[in-house]
Amino acid sequence: MTLMPTLEIGIWNLWIFWVAWVFFHVMPLDWPIFRYDYKAQFQKSAAYPPPNKSEKIMNNFGTAILIILIIYSIFLPLPLGTPLLYAGIALFVVGLIICQIARIPWRTTPIDEPITEGLYKYSRHPIYIGVFVQYIGIGIASASWLFLLLIILHIILAILCAPAEERFCLEKYGDTYLKYKNRTPRWIGIPKSS
Repeated sequence: MTLMPTLEIGIWNLWIFWVAWVFFHVMPLDWPIFRYDYKAQFQKSAAYPPPNKSEKIMNNFGTAILIILIIYSIFLPLPLGTPLLYAGIALFVVGLIICQIARIPWRTTPIDEPITEGLYKYSRHPIYIGVFVQYIGIGIASASWLFLLLIILHIILAILCAPAEERFCLEKYGDTYLKYKNRTPRWIGIPKSS
């Protein structure tokens, strides 16, 4: 890895990872294992309360870093044929799988209940974890310390914004979410007994 590899525009640049990321996270997939109700997902996340001032600043800063990363990736050639690229691809795929599996309960959980099944038994934010694994994979595949450091900074800012989602869920679902929150770790771990 280097601090900043030679920059050039090309087909085999890091931007390919972002295209794959958008395809799997934004495009509605009609594969049976990935199929879930996007309308329900939107309704569950709609009316999200506005973040407080510090969360808004962190969110804006995180968005700016992400935009910089995406632009930087256009000029960052992939280190073809290197172990870093293969390790990055492997982590990226593992992160995609985590995200897709975490989305499955969105199909079966009623809109007026918090999602507590599947990977949500082990983490209150399994999609975040999957995205973080993908980001680390992209960072490793970049073979650039600068890119990896910016990815880590973006992840830290996202982690700091997660409590806002939990406040929203607590307001929306009340005691049901509080019980879930008390027995389920924020990031990952063994759930406490009910």
